[in-house]
Amino acid sequence: MPPPLANPPNPWSATHLEHGDHLDVPPPLARLEIHEERAKSILARNDSPDLGFRWSLNPYRGCYHGCAYCYARPSHQYWGFGAGSDFERKLVAKINAVELLEEALDDPSWRGESIALSGNTDCYQPIEATYRLTRRVLELALRYKQPLGVITKSSLVRRDVDVLAELARVARLKVTMSAAMPDDDLGRALEPYASPISKRFEAMRALADAGIPVGISLAPIIPGVNDDAVPRLLERARDHGAQFAFMTMLRLPREVLPVFDERLGEVLPLRAEKVRAGIRAMRAGSMNDARFGSRMRGDGERWRIVEQLFRLHVERLGLATSEAVVEEPATTFERPRRQLSLF
Repeated sequence: MPPPLANPPNPWSATHLEHGDHLDVPPPLARLEIHEERAKSILARNDSPDLGFRWSLNPYRGCYHGCAYCYARPSHQYWGFGAGSDFERKLVAKINAVELLEEALDDPSWRGESIALSGNTDCYQPIEATYRLTRRVLELALRYKQPLGVITKSSLVRRDVDVLAELARVARLKVTMSAAMPDDDLGRALEPYASPISKRFEAMRALADAGIPVGISLAPIIPGVNDDAVPRLLERARDHGAQFAFMTMLRLPREVLPVFDERLGEVLPLRAEKVRAGIRAMRAGSMNDARFGSRMRGDGERWRIVEQLFRLHVERLGLATSEAVVEEPATTFERPRRQLSLF
């Protein structure tokens, strides 16, 4: 891993922003390290039946949002970093992401399947305001009419409404706002540096008004924290233009459990034991369980009740659901014609 930049770009500088309200998280309290990497490849293939995509692209490693429950934390250990504060403050920008994607799209074997932005860490965290890797990926996708699925917790996505709207007109596109907490205060407690919940719904409305297919991700559902908020969140999403919704249950891989448990005790001390008991009930007696949703079916009665509640209100509100990977319809992908040189 290359050393951190001596003077990393400052995403909080107004010179890097087109609109002042796109970066609504505070500057870091801890020292922020940004590493620049020239990656060897950019598309990752997913074979899990529980994730709704086959291909993903992650412009960044690590995530400034600092969500206590983030399942991606252990991936930071592969690069010699820790899964705790390192994951939140030692970030890596893949500065050749766009060039690698163009090479992949030009490969004759590429069939134009949808690509998820991102499968691991958020493609719209604050350093995107400076690096603009995600925006450049969108611009490239527009040239190729490449289908995309974007998921984010950040209102920074509003910056790219112009290119997203153009892409939605020529290619398959879905943008999903992840907003599982019922209010800004609870969101700030467990997702301390992500955009406030209210800002995410404002972004959802802006995307929908621009003709961009948008939905909501209720991820994760945490018993005793937000499981009773499912109907309210779905209704709020529908009122802000959402067309679809999906939900996943909290899962805590080994390295994530101590981060989540410590944060839980700090920010929700009166509810902590009830929440822990609820997680064990949903997870067949264990908090430290990394299995995804479909592998949990039949394990927890409480989880089945939440699933039924979700489906009941999705149907009531006329929302579609995003399920696991199935055969995709014919792609919109089209390689741009290259102008031949006369010489």
